[in-house]
Amino acid sequence: MACRSIFLRLDLFCQVIDNFGDAGVCWRLARQLAGEYGFRIRLWIDRPAVLQKICPEVIAGCPEQTVCGVDIRLWPSSFPDLPAGDIPDGVIEGFGVHLPECYVRQMATRQIAPVWINLEYLSAESWVEDSHLMASPQSWVPLTKYFYFPGFTRKTGGLIREKGVLDARDKFQCDREHAIRFLSSLGVAVRRQQFIVSLFCYPGAPVESLLESFKNGDRDILCLVPEGVAVEAVRSFMKRPAVAGTRFSSGRLDLQILPMIEQSLYDRLLWSCDLNFVRGEDSFVRAQWAGRPFVWHIYPQEDDIHLPKLEAFLKRYLAGVSEEDARKVKRFWHVWNRVHDGRISHESWEELLELMPLLSRHGYGWSKKMAALPDLASGLVRFINTYALK
Repeated sequence: MACRSIFLRLDLFCQVIDNFGDAGVCWRLARQLAGEYGFRIRLWIDRPAVLQKICPEVIAGCPEQTVCGVDIRLWPSSFPDLPAGDIPDGVIEGFGVHLPECYVRQMATRQIAPVWINLEYLSAESWVEDSHLMASPQSWVPLTKYFYFPGFTRKTGGLIREKGVLDARDKFQCDREHAIRFLSSLGVAVRRQQFIVSLFCYPGAPVESLLESFKNGDRDILCLVPEGVAVEAVRSFMKRPAVAGTRFSSGRLDLQILPMIEQSLYDRLLWSCDLNFVRGEDSFVRAQWAGRPFVWHIYPQEDDIHLPKLEAFLKRYLAGVSEEDARKVKRFWHVWNRVHDGRISHESWEELLELMPLLSRHGYGWSKKMAALPDLASGLVRFINTYALK
């Protein structure tokens, strides 16, 4: 357990905006900091019930509980006045949340100020390198906040990657029977030669046209959709309720609705599939560690301010892919993200399908390239230790 922290106590604050995205990232990070680095982690979250969907051990209505070595606390609308001795050595605010004013004032009363980190959203944009670890002295309290940007280069904070995750993936993917047995444990029967797709997206993605392309395509497709994802579009396509356990077959498509599963099982689902449609941040990163082709649905924002972020990642991810093939991938991603109005056409799907051998090799190589960089948790620990020694 290398590079253990000098500090032992840490508070992590999470407000749930993107359901499983914000909570998923904070939960993975909290578990890793506790399990691999020995922190005593207290996770303050405003909607603990969301965690229960991705970690069944969490009791949805319990305001205080300890799960997987992490102390989970309800972040109430009226935050309690904690005694100064209850303020930890380090505080992380997930994705720019505003800490309760009473909590920050208590931070300022500590003899040794806690390290205060604003964990930002992941981005491939170049400006992130200049903003990573930027100090922000606060005018209203004698404290300094530091901006920590996850990213895809050594000049950023890296990606969440647990110890041994790629070795576990390689062992799992070395034999397709592992995927077949795993999917069987979820109640999924895989027919020989089926191309397996997982579908996780936001409302607004052209899901119905994608499923039509699967149905009318040239290859047998098994599409696995977590319950609650694209509910209206999937229900409209199937003409039946989109609830866990539902199976639907038409043309070349078999579709099945899966229950929400815990994070470790979702990782294995991604490892099992030939193509993964993912969204937001948590599943986006896990798809990259899966080393398989994927299509990302970025979190849509007003005035399309998310589109430069999408383009920045495409530019970085597709470096080394031929201009013609990169153009085909970008075209599909653009339609999926509604950059251009339209539907997923039969031609665009078949075009992407033809690129699968190339994108499989590319995805595996990309995962190795990213794994050569420091991971997010180890970078945080190094920064915290550096702060402690000042």
